[in-house]
Amino acid sequence: MMAGPLQDRTVVITGAARGLGAALAHELARRGARLALLGHEGPELDALAASLPTPALAVEVDVTDSSALDDAAGEVREHLGRPSAVVANAGIAEGGPFATSDPASWRRVIDVNVTGSAHTARAFLPDLTATAGYFLQVASLASLGATPMMSAYCASKAGVEAFAHALQAEVAHEGIAVGVAYPAWADTDMIREAEDFAALRQLRVHMPPGVRDIRPAEAVAARLARAVERRSTAVYIPAWLRLVQPLRWALPPLVLRLARHHLPRWDAGRPLRATGSLGTGGRADRAAATPDGDRRG
Repeated sequence: MMAGPLQDRTVVITGAARGLGAALAHELARRGARLALLGHEGPELDALAASLPTPALAVEVDVTDSSALDDAAGEVREHLGRPSAVVANAGIAEGGPFATSDPASWRRVIDVNVTGSAHTARAFLPDLTATAGYFLQVASLASLGATPMMSAYCASKAGVEAFAHALQAEVAHEGIAVGVAYPAWADTDMIREAEDFAALRQLRVHMPPGVRDIRPAEAVAARLARAVERRSTAVYIPAWLRLVQPLRWALPPLVLRLARHHLPRWDAGRPLRATGSLGTGGRADRAAATPDGDRRG
């Protein structure tokens, strides 16, 4: 364990049960932080908390339930103290043509990724005000440029980027720092399942070298942990993605040209189809929600 800015500080991570969230929990614990692990999957959260070398609290909660998040914030405050940092990492994805997408599933991606991030910020802002803390919004490469077959996910990640920028300007005078993370492809079960769908895999492999690579979740988590330590305004993974920011206007026509010529043959002649919720975390979210996106009582 390394002594540093996060030593004995409380950090909240949403979507912590697996994938990037779990990798980040291990990395932050290695840097001495106390962890509040929020997510759907109680047993997985408990196991992760038990595996960490620093105090950790597992809280099973749906980030789209603002009342439950308020209760979770109180529990974190009681057991670990006020958080100095909050990482809004919870997110789900599904792919497929928009025209044939299920409206409830499409809306659920928006609710979890956008509304869930806003609820997370709202629940913990009083703590971050008291600690002059840091809020890190995990966005995506998809925030910089949208792709076909991922309309809900791309819309949600563009939305959380805009939300974080608005929040950043609102709370800066209170001593709260807000950052946005732009990871490309991380080796999680969500991405691994997406690779089983030819169109989604081809969209990735036709990206420029360096962007299309799938990076270990641990490597991405290390970059996110450094961002938390440094209270970074933005973190790009890979770092050179920051060069894309001033060229964002050029991406839509490039994607359009690529998709127009290649998308019809990327599913090997079969009709392009919906993926359903991608990854174990996505299925856990689906199991925890009714078809219209509300929690079961």
